[in-house]
Amino acid sequence: MTATLDAFRQGFPAFLLMTGTAGLLLLLASAVYVLLTPWKELALLKDGNSAAGLALAGAIVGLAIPIASCLAASLSLVDLLLWGSVALLLQLLTYRIIDMILKDIPQRIQNDEAGAAIVLIASKISVALILAAGLWDPNLQRLY
Repeated sequence: MTATLDAFRQGFPAFLLMTGTAGLLLLLASAVYVLLTPWKELALLKDGNSAAGLALAGAIVGLAIPIASCLAASLSLVDLLLWGSVALLLQLLTYRIIDMILKDIPQRIQNDEAGAAIVLIASKISVALILAAGLWDPNLQRLY
């Protein structure tokens, strides 16, 4: 039992640091996402727009997936910060591209159309899963 408690005491601070850093990355990316979207989710949410809530929830999950992948694969805090930042920048760029491709989506979200929000969620989470798989081995050692 003593070995277990010693291992916990040694590992818990690193767990808190890495997980807390991942959480802060997600919070930062979510804030940037809200600032970049052509509609204002928080204002729409306050007005009872459920499509905006769905779209924002999908975006947060879509941002969390690559961060979780980075957290699982990172060997150090610097590693997590580096690859986590890369993941979030790529995901935010991808979100912007999806928003441009689905041109009528912003207006449809503002009109509280759930179907548009669902297409947006599916697109963003699909890209997040692909990105997360690529980030699982950021050094791509399997190719060497």
